[in-house]
Amino acid sequence: MAISDYLTDTLMDKKKEVVLFSATAIALYGYDQGMMSLINTNYDYLDTMGISEESPLVGIIVSVYYLGCAVGAIFASLLADKGGRKPSIFACLSVTALGNLFMFVAGLGYDKGAMTMMFLGRIIMGLGVGGIDAVIPVYSSELNSEGGRGEALAKEFQSNIFGLNMAFAINLAVTNGLGKENQWAWRIPIIAMQIYPVLLLSFIYRLPETPRWFIFHDREADAKAALTDIYGEDEMHGKYDELVKAHEEESSHSVGYSDMIFPSGSQFHPTMVTVMGQVNQALTGYGAVSVYGPQIFELLGLGVSQAEYLTQGNYISYFFLMTFAWLLIDRVGRRLLMVGGALGLTACFALLTLLGGLAQNSDKLGIPDRPLAIVGSIFLFIATGIFGIGWLSEVWLIPTEIFPSTSRAQGSAISVIIWGLANFAVTLLTPIGFNNLSYWLFLVFAFTNLFAGWWTWAYSPETGGRSFEENQQFFEDAKEHNTWLVTRVNKGEFKGMPKSEKDQDGESAPLLTGGS
Repeated sequence: MAISDYLTDTLMDKKKEVVLFSATAIALYGYDQGMMSLINTNYDYLDTMGISEESPLVGIIVSVYYLGCAVGAIFASLLADKGGRKPSIFACLSVTALGNLFMFVAGLGYDKGAMTMMFLGRIIMGLGVGGIDAVIPVYSSELNSEGGRGEALAKEFQSNIFGLNMAFAINLAVTNGLGKENQWAWRIPIIAMQIYPVLLLSFIYRLPETPRWFIFHDREADAKAALTDIYGEDEMHGKYDELVKAHEEESSHSVGYSDMIFPSGSQFHPTMVTVMGQVNQALTGYGAVSVYGPQIFELLGLGVSQAEYLTQGNYISYFFLMTFAWLLIDRVGRRLLMVGGALGLTACFALLTLLGGLAQNSDKLGIPDRPLAIVGSIFLFIATGIFGIGWLSEVWLIPTEIFPSTSRAQGSAISVIIWGLANFAVTLLTPIGFNNLSYWLFLVFAFTNLFAGWWTWAYSPETGGRSFEENQQFFEDAKEHNTWLVTRVNKGEFKGMPKSEKDQDGESAPLLTGGS
C-alpha cells in the first residue's frame, strides 16, 4: 500500500479519528499536571508572583484550576445536552486556549497584578479542561461497544500520561538550559500547551456528532446522515432503527440534576457510585504525585536534581505501564483492577513510610541513605504503575456506563465536579503535608487507599462487558433488594464480569466498529 493511500485510509476512518481526537483532548489534563511540577519551584516565577516556595499560595494557584474544572463541567454538560457534543467540545477547547494565554502573559513586562492574571488564567483554563473531561468520555463511550468501551478510554488516558510526560520533559529541558532564575524557563512550558487546543480545533470539523444525540433531539435526518457517514448507506437503516428503539425506551424517563443529587431521586444511587469513585481516586494520593513529583522523591532523601530526573523517569514508566490498563480493563473488569490497585498502593505507601523515615533519619541511625532512596524510588515507580492500571481511567469510564442517555452527560459532569473539588483539596493540602508531616504523608496515603479499596469492593458494581441497560438494571434491583452492597444484589452477580456474551441491541450496540 502506498504511503498516500495509507494516510488517506487513516484520515478517512471515523473510528480512528474519534479515538485519536479524544486521546489528544484527554492529554490536556495530563499536560497541566506536568507543567506545574517545575514551575512551582522556578525562582523567577515565585518572584513574579511575589511568593516564597513555602507559601500556601503555591498550592492555591495550582488548586484553583480544579475549581474551574468543576464549574466548567457543569456548563459543558449543559451545552453538550442542548447543543451537541461537538459544539461543547469546540467551546471548551477555545476557553482552554484563552486561559493558557492569560497564564503566559502573567507578569510579562509588568509586576502589579501578575498573580491576579495567573489566578484568572488558571481558573479560565480549568473551565475549558473540566468541560473537555466531562464531554469527551461521553462522546467516546457513545461511539463504542460494551466490549470495547474500557479499552478505548484507557488508551485515551494513556495519552493523558503522554501529555504529563511532554510537559515535564519541556519543563526539565528549559529549566536545565536556561536556569531557574529565567522567566522563559516557566513561560515556554505554558505556551507550548497551545499546540493541543489549536490542533484539535483545526481537526474537529472532521468528526461526526453522535447519532444518539441527534435522535434524542428528534433530528432524524441528521442522525441518518451521521450514520451514513460512519457506516455507509447499506447499514444505516438497521443502525437507525436500533437507536430509535433505544430512544423510545428511555424517552419517558426525563432526568434532571435533582434526580441525581437528592436521596429520593431515581439516579441517586449511580450518582453516589460516581461521586465516591472520584473521591477514592483522589484518596489514592496520585494527584499529589503528579503535580508535586519532585518533592515526593525528595521525601525519600534525594537531592533536587536527582528528584527531578527520577520524576521524569517515573512518568515515562507510568506511560508504558498504562498499556496493561487497556489490555486488562475489558478482560478482568473495572472492579478487580480498582480493588487490587488500592491494596497494592496501600502496601507500597506503607513501605515508603518506612523507607522515608529511615532515609530522613539515616545520620542518627548510622545507615547509608542512598540504598534506601533507591529502594524507595523503585517502590514509587511500582505504585505509580499500579495507580495507572487500577485507578486512572476506571473512575472516568464507570459514569458513562451506568446512566441512561437522558442523564449521561450530567453524570459525567458530576464526576468531573467531584474530581475538581477533590483534587483542589489534595493539591491545596499536599504542600502543607510536605512542611508538617514529611514522610508520614505516605502513611496517610496508605490508610486512604485502604479505605478506597474497601468501599469499591463493597459498593461499586462491575460494569464491564455489559450493556448500558444491564448496568442500569443493577440499580433497579438494588432498590428492590433494599441494599447497595454488591454482594447482596442478585446474589452478587455484579461482583465480576458476566460469564457469557450478551447480544448487542439498542444502547449496547457500538456505533463505531471495525477499523481499517
